[in-house]
Amino acid sequence: MSVTSRKWLRDYALLALRVNRQMAGSATGTVLIYRGAQKWRAQAESEDPPSAGRLADDADALLEQVPFPPHHAEYLAAHVRALRAVARRLSGEKLALPEYAHECLGVSAQWLPETLFEEAHAQLHAALPRGAGSLADRLHAWQAAHTLPPERMDRLPDLVARAVTETRRRTSAIAPLPADEVVRCRLVSGAHFRAAGEYEGGVRSTLHINSDLPFNLADLLYVVAHEGHPGHIAESLLKERLLVEEQGRLDQQIRFMLGPSFVISEGLGLHAQDIVFPGDEAQAWLTDNVLAAYGMAPDGSDFAAIHHVQNILFGVWANTALLAAEGRPDTELAAYLSRWALLSDAEISAALASLRATGMALYVLSYFHGWQLLDSWLTAPDRLARVRRLLTEQLLPADLQPTN
Repeated sequence: MSVTSRKWLRDYALLALRVNRQMAGSATGTVLIYRGAQKWRAQAESEDPPSAGRLADDADALLEQVPFPPHHAEYLAAHVRALRAVARRLSGEKLALPEYAHECLGVSAQWLPETLFEEAHAQLHAALPRGAGSLADRLHAWQAAHTLPPERMDRLPDLVARAVTETRRRTSAIAPLPADEVVRCRLVSGAHFRAAGEYEGGVRSTLHINSDLPFNLADLLYVVAHEGHPGHIAESLLKERLLVEEQGRLDQQIRFMLGPSFVISEGLGLHAQDIVFPGDEAQAWLTDNVLAAYGMAPDGSDFAAIHHVQNILFGVWANTALLAAEGRPDTELAAYLSRWALLSDAEISAALASLRATGMALYVLSYFHGWQLLDSWLTAPDRLARVRRLLTEQLLPADLQPTN
């Protein structure tokens, strides 16, 4: 790496660390995954924080020249533009959420028509067991029927470990993983997330599961594949090895979560189960390896179809974020989530708390729009080759758009 490129990378890292500190109100933050040079982190943590306006100017300076090959330069410039948009917002610039999302995430996040959710509800009606009550009642009954009993939550890490073994095996057939990889499961309380996959470097990662929430065993592979393999952990590990260690792309260790690469990461996460368990394979594996042990007999439901609907209904969260950005009251947001996402009162409370977390009102848009983007792009004869690209290349949403 040239002296000019190294200096640019240092300035990029400092910009990301400083923006993160501004957003979080501390040096630790929650919108940056940082594995870069620790001396740069130490500098950002020890200095008097620059103003948000100064950070926007720093981003402009970085954009004047990005001293890397063309596609790599465009990838980096897109993330600098995201950092600039956040800095400008922190400095008081008003920008409607769709425009803000376009600057940060590189996608069009316009209002989604409720007809999309009506069609999803019709699919859910067909996928759930027959029963009395509303569609929401039937969904909640299905979830309750597959929920791990609270007194047996201590068994969840073992179940997650079994699911990790199977998802790793299937993922490695697409993109080889190191045989000595270690993935732990940790139950956490007080988190605003349901589950999170954390890559810790080398061959070590941890799956964090929120122990405050009921765990639906029918979702075990859906969650583990998303957060682990071929989702977030697999992507992080493979890109660390192939991009950082082999190609010297050190910017991969500076991952700003409100940038366009996370649209692709979340899209991959939502497609992860279907990638390695096509059709009804996830349901068959769970039935044979997990559900019977807890007395959960087949009930005629279609797990894959239910999870497909859940992915579509992330669009409800996207619309709710737009409503929240307009200043609509929590009562209206709760009613919208209840009507269209079919959430229970407890789930609505958790959803609203999540939307209030740092950066989440923007980040939540990544789920539906990332899933929708990849849903089209992965429908191709070279599907598995495209999955390998998602796991090993630095891609932007624009790279996945149709060329005609």
